[in-house]
Amino acid sequence: MHRRDVLRLTAIAAATGVLTLEGVSFARAGGPEGADGEETRKVTGRLPAGAPDYVHLPVEVPRGVREIAVSYTYDRPAVPPGTQGNACDIGIFDERGTEPGGSGFRGWSGGARSEFAISAERATPGYLAGPVRPGTWHVVLGPYTVAPQGMAYEVTVTLRYGRQGATPAPAYPPQRAKGRGRSWYRGDNHLHSVHSDGRRTPAEIAAAARAAGLDWITTTEHNTTSSHGAWQGLWGDDLLILTGEEVTTRNGHVLALGTDPGVFVDWRYRARDDAFGRFARRIRQTGGLVVPAHPYATCVGCGWRFGFAEADAVEVWNGPYTADDEMAVAAWDALLVAATRSGGRRWLPAMGNSDAHREPQVVGLPQTVVLADDLSRDALLAGIRAGRSWIAESSAVRLTLTATTGRGAHAGIGERLRADHDTEVTVRLAVTGAPGCSASFVTDQGRLFTTPLPPDGRVEWRTTAARSAYVRAEVRRPGGDGPVETGAMAALTNPVFLGRH
Repeated sequence: MHRRDVLRLTAIAAATGVLTLEGVSFARAGGPEGADGEETRKVTGRLPAGAPDYVHLPVEVPRGVREIAVSYTYDRPAVPPGTQGNACDIGIFDERGTEPGGSGFRGWSGGARSEFAISAERATPGYLAGPVRPGTWHVVLGPYTVAPQGMAYEVTVTLRYGRQGATPAPAYPPQRAKGRGRSWYRGDNHLHSVHSDGRRTPAEIAAAARAAGLDWITTTEHNTTSSHGAWQGLWGDDLLILTGEEVTTRNGHVLALGTDPGVFVDWRYRARDDAFGRFARRIRQTGGLVVPAHPYATCVGCGWRFGFAEADAVEVWNGPYTADDEMAVAAWDALLVAATRSGGRRWLPAMGNSDAHREPQVVGLPQTVVLADDLSRDALLAGIRAGRSWIAESSAVRLTLTATTGRGAHAGIGERLRADHDTEVTVRLAVTGAPGCSASFVTDQGRLFTTPLPPDGRVEWRTTAARSAYVRAEVRRPGGDGPVETGAMAALTNPVFLGRH
């Protein structure tokens, strides 16, 4: 059977940020189980400028459905310069419901795909395979931006009938690799594949990670966990693969870094909803870190609006170093200053990731280098949380930063050198793989010392805890020609703290 109807739906309910349309039903409800065939319904409508964040289209799924398939289109009228045009995301929730943080999530592709399908055996990347059970499913449209003329949309839903197959058990990557014992490990923890809006396959990402000299990566697709089980055969003693998600809200993006495999974190809230704390706790309860991503990025919805009270670290360097990264570093440094002046308040470590989606974007530009007891999820996340890390533009750059006193006390990145206020402290930086760069020491009093890197890459500077509550290092390329006047970053460290408090 093949039936095609065109329905024009009207809104029957609206709540804050959500519009629910009149539902779609199919004629075959209660038909013979296992019988083949398909039915299609087509839905059209128009959303006005200022439409809610999410539009729910209920779909009544009867018994005997083998696969549900959805496609959509929307118009893109011309708009004046400086005016946002139409952009619309799509996803789906099953009969378990659409409640934020609930169990009904079955997939999201944002604006990366115009169609998807779900069955027990398989699903389009971005979506979760599993039984197509009877009940009310919801196709969810996300009108990200709407032109002044409004947005005309068309959604086509097809149910294919027949006996359901078996859902394969997901093959999640292990949480430990062989490693080198206690060592510095290099990772890229913000990556996208075909499971969201990337163009690389997981196999291509794994190959690029190995070529970049990385020890571990984290898969972080936009608002979906479908990639968590897509890495079978790609991990090994030389490459650890962690699971996560880029939770992509309308008020900024946050990395759920290293969460348990299969754990989904919802994104459907804004800063005004006072909901972020709940989902930040969800990230931590499932083993992950809360890391605001590219907080000053200029793309629509990318700027971070939730504050940093719930953050475990912050991504200050995202892809090739640009002006918005410079803003992120400056804002992060201000947070360090505030922490040192508050009597020991927790400080926020920095990290950097590539956010690579496709060629020619480079996996491992930049990368976070973490001191960890072994190459495992727990050890790496503990190192990031403690700030025992620094950021490099590539694996060619190597760096050490230490602070010592004349009596032999010493501390490294993320540690505290306990010294009296007036005790002289020697800060030593050693860098290789960054010829032609300059090195700076930055403290709570600002950038106090800058020098071209000598041929041996070794720089030494003296201070006291009274003059410098912390010291961190920046290694920069020559400035003046690029987007950042002071020079693009080649390496950036978390601080070494000085003093007894």
